[in-house]
Amino acid sequence: MTKKFMISFLLAALAFASAKTYNVNFDRPVTVAGTQLQAGDYRLDLAGDKVVITNGKQSVESAVKVEEVGSRFHTTSVRISDAAGKTLVQEIHLGGTKTKLIFSD
Repeated sequence: MTKKFMISFLLAALAFASAKTYNVNFDRPVTVAGTQLQAGDYRLDLAGDKVVITNGKQSVESAVKVEEVGSRFHTTSVRISDAAGKTLVQEIHLGGTKTKLIFSD
């Protein structure tokens, strides 16, 4: 039983070790996966179709759809929408890459 747990933990650690890391700045409070994040600088770890956004002790994980576009984004930008009194993150365009993250909630 312990051996199975250790193997599972090791595989999960390897999956996040291969995660790509980016920086993103929210200029106002936003909501991601039902969690409100205050304005500020965050680290974004992308592993497959999961993203973890972290600032200090605050962290939120969300499923995303990853799309590649035709040309590189010059800067990292955030596309938001206002719904039901909340500012929801819809997309994040990762500066220096052709990668666009689409949030479903």
